[in-house]
Amino acid sequence: MHYLVLAIGLALGGCAGYQLGNASLYNPNIRTIYIPVVRNDGWRHNMGVQLTESLQKAVELRTPYKVVGNPSADSTLTCRVTSQTKRTVTENRADEPRAVETLVTVELTWTDRQGNLLMENRFVPEGELAFYFIQGVDFVPEGGQSMATSQRRAMDRLADQIVNQMEARW
Repeated sequence: MHYLVLAIGLALGGCAGYQLGNASLYNPNIRTIYIPVVRNDGWRHNMGVQLTESLQKAVELRTPYKVVGNPSADSTLTCRVTSQTKRTVTENRADEPRAVETLVTVELTWTDRQGNLLMENRFVPEGELAFYFIQGVDFVPEGGQSMATSQRRAMDRLADQIVNQMEARW
């Protein structure tokens, strides 16, 4: 009987520093995050607003962080759409596009109140604070898909990529 109590005590004592659930994947010192409207240097006018909405939803759904509208939050996630390209992948016999690819590039910085870089899972050259994310999406105009729907998919996928990189290193 004494051995059973000792084994249970050792097993529970060894797990004292661990966290359970998805909170264990994220920085415990950060509780709130401020995401200002994404600056858009691309040629589609509403991409910044769409990416901001996608990021806010993804952070709220997948992380323990609370998105707030106050710049004095525990952390700030600043993004900028740096470019968007569109190219025809395949054409029909009349030279009309059958499949089109759009590619969006985003520059991102995630810092705490003191200006320390929080995103550790990506390589950043010495002295740099920005991370770069690229997302491509194909769409087929003949199939009823549009640039607007592919852009929405690209923004959602970019937000997922960014939130994936918010996880703390093991």
